[in-house]
Amino acid sequence: MAWCFNPMPMETFVPACAKMGLVGVEGIDKKYYPLMKEHGLKVSLCSSHGFKQGPLNPEYHEMCRTKLREAVDLAVEWDCKNVITFTGMREKGISDEQAKKNCVELWKSVIDYAEEKNVTFVLEHLNSRDDSHPMKGHPGYFGDDVDLCIDLIKQVDSPNMKLLFDFYHVQVMNGDVIRRFRQSLPYIGHLHTAGNPGRCELDENQEMNYAAIIKAVAESDYDGYVVQEYIPTWDDKLGSLRHGVALCDV
Repeated sequence: MAWCFNPMPMETFVPACAKMGLVGVEGIDKKYYPLMKEHGLKVSLCSSHGFKQGPLNPEYHEMCRTKLREAVDLAVEWDCKNVITFTGMREKGISDEQAKKNCVELWKSVIDYAEEKNVTFVLEHLNSRDDSHPMKGHPGYFGDDVDLCIDLIKQVDSPNMKLLFDFYHVQVMNGDVIRRFRQSLPYIGHLHTAGNPGRCELDENQEMNYAAIIKAVAESDYDGYVVQEYIPTWDDKLGSLRHGVALCDV
């Protein structure tokens, strides 16, 4: 996940990722896609409308629909299978039930385009508990319960609508991550990792047993990407990434 390693130049980051055996990168400006291709790296996920202004509010539906369709086109161009989507933040005057209806309505209005192009929308569950850093948690985010997100996906009722299961966010909000991963597997289209607390490396300074987590992933039918999305704390940022790659190589 390239944004985590800013302000490292992508001209340094991308070749390093390829050298350590990674197969894809995301969270990176599309202007670097040719550089990624040059080094044999796939675009693992395309961005769309962002997590703040989402389909929860009908005022954003036209924008979300446009951004999602544009992201699908970009995904097709670069042989990427997944486009990220979000619920958006809770807003005064919009009840939970209405928020659910609004989200499902928007995704249903554009899912046929994703199906036509063989691209999958992956809805990311985000934690709303951590308020220590703008990218460690998202207070006010509507889709902060993994079961709620799966319910929304079920209502869209399409094989091209899946869950982005982020082990870090699930641990913060729900816990019991291996069991939840296995139970959610039919709906999962993408995986993110990070240590908790702090959205840090997958090392001994956090509480999650990633050796066991990745073993459970490897033993499952999941065949998508496992993406390192932690904010580095080590002085050697690329060294920390090599550590994560080695840990997940099972």
